[in-house]
Amino acid sequence: MGVIAWIVLGIIVGVIAERFVSGRKSHGLIVTCLIGIAGALLGGWIATTLFHVHSLQGFFNLSTWVTALAGSVVLLGAAQLVEGRRSLHR
Repeated sequence: MGVIAWIVLGIIVGVIAERFVSGRKSHGLIVTCLIGIAGALLGGWIATTLFHVHSLQGFFNLSTWVTALAGSVVLLGAAQLVEGRRSLHR
């Protein structure tokens, strides 16, 4: 699967992951999409490089979506932790 497909997938999955992680509080559409893209790329990289999963070839493959969603949830959770620490120090 190419980088452009991972970007499109990341935008879609970023919005879905935002609902899992943040609930009602949103980071904003642009930030959510950027974190979703980074999460999808990260999830794809981890799956292929570290776990040697090479079945992430199709856009409509379930393992591709799960991998992208997991990467996006991890990055959105990390972003929420960083934001929480910033608000405690103010």
